[in-house]
Amino acid sequence: MLAETLAAIRPADPRALADARAHQDRLTKPRGSLGALEEVAVRLAGAAGTCPPPMPSPAALAIFAADHGVHAQGVSPWPQEVTAQMVANFLAGGAVANSFAAQAAASVTVVDVGVAADVPAELTASPAFVARKIARGTADLSAGPAMSREQAVAAVEVGISVARTLVSAGARCLITGDMGIANTTASAALIAAFTGLDPARVTGLGTGIDEATHAHKVAIVRRALEVNSFDVADPLSVLAAVGGFEHGAIAGFVLAGAALGVPVILDGVIAGSAALVAAALVPAVVDHCVAGHRSVEPGHAAALDRLGLRPLVDLELRLGEGTGGLLAHPLVCAAVRVMHEVATFDSAGVTDKTT
Repeated sequence: MLAETLAAIRPADPRALADARAHQDRLTKPRGSLGALEEVAVRLAGAAGTCPPPMPSPAALAIFAADHGVHAQGVSPWPQEVTAQMVANFLAGGAVANSFAAQAAASVTVVDVGVAADVPAELTASPAFVARKIARGTADLSAGPAMSREQAVAAVEVGISVARTLVSAGARCLITGDMGIANTTASAALIAAFTGLDPARVTGLGTGIDEATHAHKVAIVRRALEVNSFDVADPLSVLAAVGGFEHGAIAGFVLAGAALGVPVILDGVIAGSAALVAAALVPAVVDHCVAGHRSVEPGHAAALDRLGLRPLVDLELRLGEGTGGLLAHPLVCAAVRVMHEVATFDSAGVTDKTT
């Protein structure tokens, strides 16, 4: 499944990119006046290979949930059982992601890819729940590999499978979501590994920690990079060493969206670190992604810089769940709608500027 997906990914179509830029310049507005929204519309045209690009609606959010062995190192003040409790909250419709998804008219799918507890039986019957547990959380990445290579591949293929199902059901835009106590520690390790930046520059406060815990968290990330052997030229080795099951699944989700010709809106630091895995496997996958927002996590800015993506909004979010991606979705739709509906100078009989 992974090899098939990687082989299907194509870079942005240069003719569609050129057509989209030219079309933007003919619309009844000053050239460049829509700023980043013009960039988004052009990006989606290149990804789709046609101008104007298809409307990225309806959207589907997938929240990949998993636990992390590194939690035992005291990197988060939240107990590990919160991951399973939040899965239940998502399925009951009580989380921020559910509220934002309703605003964006996006479906919500919750995927157990590695939660350390069992999801209650009464919730597993929900059509919004997908049970694809690889293991009950990863191993402690500060003591050795977080997972085996086989588990890393399995995690990626969970994401591919979920994306395929959602697109087959009619989704025309995919939004990444995550849930996992301590997953910002694994994210920082992934970002440091792929960017070469010092852990202190890419490790943030996560769900809210004090200065002493932050210093400890940086030390744990540094230790993880020291005790594990990996090669950045082999992205799956990096994922296996210091990643999480949800990181692998999100990487697969992004890869599958690109392979299927459906744009993917990335959420925050978890999605950014997972996208680094996907981009290291196939650089062209970035052409199919939109950065929904910039998190306050310092590693997220570093990941976006490496990916070459410009975030649409910067609201100082640090929640995860897909919330930033959901907020950005109406902006992405607006950018594409302009391409479909706004008149050109010629068609509207409006005089263009002379120079």
